[in-house]
Amino acid sequence: MADELLHEIEALGERLGEARAAVATRIIGQDRVVDLALAAMLSGGHALLMGLPGLGKTRLVETLSTVMGLDGSRIQFTPDLMPSDILGSEILETAPDGSRAFRYVEGPIFAQLLMADEINRASPRTQSALLQAMQEREVTVAGETRRLPAPFHVLATQNPIEQEGTYPLPEAQLDRFLVKIDVAYPDRETERAIVLATTGAAEAEASRVFDGASLIAAQDVVRRMPVGDSVVDMILDLVRACRPDAEDAPESVRRHVSWGPGPRAAQALMLLARAQALLDGRLAPDAGDVARLAQPVLSHRMALSFAARAENVSLAQIIDEVADRVTSVASRAA
Repeated sequence: MADELLHEIEALGERLGEARAAVATRIIGQDRVVDLALAAMLSGGHALLMGLPGLGKTRLVETLSTVMGLDGSRIQFTPDLMPSDILGSEILETAPDGSRAFRYVEGPIFAQLLMADEINRASPRTQSALLQAMQEREVTVAGETRRLPAPFHVLATQNPIEQEGTYPLPEAQLDRFLVKIDVAYPDRETERAIVLATTGAAEAEASRVFDGASLIAAQDVVRRMPVGDSVVDMILDLVRACRPDAEDAPESVRRHVSWGPGPRAAQALMLLARAQALLDGRLAPDAGDVARLAQPVLSHRMALSFAARAENVSLAQIIDEVADRVTSVASRAA
């Protein structure tokens, strides 16, 4: 590893430690959630936060916007939300001399960190307005393509149980999310700390550690981190084994999975494994990073078959089984 890159990784690791500490002043006991969200941003991607109301999803996004020094925007998705409410629209203005001309008014999507709150409450037409933005970092309105600010990240939230009046996200949009982050209930001691920290006379304030330019530089460092051939092979083995039509797919996948992850899942695992290693203060990812990231990366890129639902088999069980099998094979090969 070049000395310059080594120095950059070490310096960035120290700065990320400061960022984690800053986030922890407002987000208590959600280390795994915070790490996955930070890893997604370090990888240049988007994240889907899945959790019940009141678990701090909105607070997390607002805190990350402050700590990472990004221009944030929030959209509350509702059934009557229109694409123009997200992308912006052209309005007809009359000048003092009586002449008229169209002027484009930017929508809230023109931000560096966009919070899409309860994204599944909007209609498919409105949800599709995000597709081009999430993939291409640009939007097309009235026949003209406009670039979005850099960096650009979408952190969307979704309630997993309240499905009345909602529209399931299409598979193409789910695949645009680098990672799905499950936000669970805190344990008793964590909940006690949350209650004490948030019901006093004053709450802790997060401080800025990064800005847009330094986050882009960090993303460049992540992409230059070395990855061993064994880790690359493990990523490919894991993703390909989760496809029911693959030759080396285990019987559980053939029987219980209707469709599996595409190449974008392997790309996500590669980037997130590097980011996780960086967050942990290591110079390169290992097999453990891949195994730990398997569920957040793959679960929203797979679908269960009718047989799986009838037999009460979950995607988590299948992914864990495949990850254990791939890890075991990798260990024997080493």
